[in-house]
Amino acid sequence: TQAPGHTPPPPPPGPGWGTPPPGGYGTGGWAGGWGGPPPAAKPGIIPLRPLGIGEILDGAVSTMRTYWRTVLGISLTVAVVVELITLLLRGFVFNDTLVGFGDPSMTANELGRTVGTNALGDLVVGAVFMLGSLFATGLLTTVTSQAVLGRSVSIGEAWKQARPQLLRLFGLLLVLTVLFLGVLAVGIAPGVLIAATAGSDVAVAITLALGLLGAFLVVLWLMVRYSLAPSALMLERQGVFKSMGRSTKLVSGSWWRIFGIQLLAWIITNIVSSILVIPFVILAFVLDSSGSLNVLHPSDEHLSWSFLIISGIGSVLAAMITLPLNAGITVLLYIDQRIRREALDLELARAAGIQDHGTGPAPVPGG
Repeated sequence: TQAPGHTPPPPPPGPGWGTPPPGGYGTGGWAGGWGGPPPAAKPGIIPLRPLGIGEILDGAVSTMRTYWRTVLGISLTVAVVVELITLLLRGFVFNDTLVGFGDPSMTANELGRTVGTNALGDLVVGAVFMLGSLFATGLLTTVTSQAVLGRSVSIGEAWKQARPQLLRLFGLLLVLTVLFLGVLAVGIAPGVLIAATAGSDVAVAITLALGLLGAFLVVLWLMVRYSLAPSALMLERQGVFKSMGRSTKLVSGSWWRIFGIQLLAWIITNIVSSILVIPFVILAFVLDSSGSLNVLHPSDEHLSWSFLIISGIGSVLAAMITLPLNAGITVLLYIDQRIRREALDLELARAAGIQDHGTGPAPVPGG
């Protein structure tokens, strides 16, 4: 029986939910001691919701740490092969490209040939590194995408999944390279025309500077616009131009955010690379002073093998870390944009065997 004037006690709370917040489940309904919605499911390296900058970086590092055998196996193999090819090119083909830069007796023609040969050497070495990076990116994209689901992938499995798309990935690199070079050519064309019509040196210099600046800004915009194309090509089995279109769609409206994250990643990877490479370069100079001969001693003829090998070891270590880091950040940016635009988290949750994912609101972290 209830005593007169006594207020009956409130009914017991529903199982597992606690006392409902004031105002029910509408606006502000997660306040009042609830502590926010349930955390998003995290079957692998990232929670299945829109990601913040820190979570993207942490996810890339977590992939390297959790699946280090596969990740470092791929990156180390690629880095060693690329460095061996580079070593042979530097040792036998482009060894003397810097010879004579410090020689005041050089003629203009000799200096021009030296500069041209050195540029060609850098271009060839850069192309070798780019192809190696492309190959590693293809395999590491597969590893990272499976790490999101908490699944490990062996090197053989990564190769099997990536192999059908590697030729298309090379085609994508070729198309983008031609596009960027075309933009640069258009940028310098006015300066070249002014120079060809006997324009003043000042006019040529100003026109070239403005043209190069404008071309650089356009290339930068295009690089970010198509930065997610490799991931779309590998993970969606798209063709070259369809993957470029997918990247355009995913980047649209988020250009500055993606640019900022990629700039931060570039700064971090360059710092890490410098930390690993510089000590080996210094050691190479200390152990073999002839390694600096082409800059400080123009009368000498070749870079020594010991200098090339010691500095090459540092390059291998740097590539072993930066290759998977860059690949991981790019893949996670692609996944994050698809979660934000296309609710990919629901598909990923189903693939990971998670039930009832997405029934409650998930906060979007800043960044």
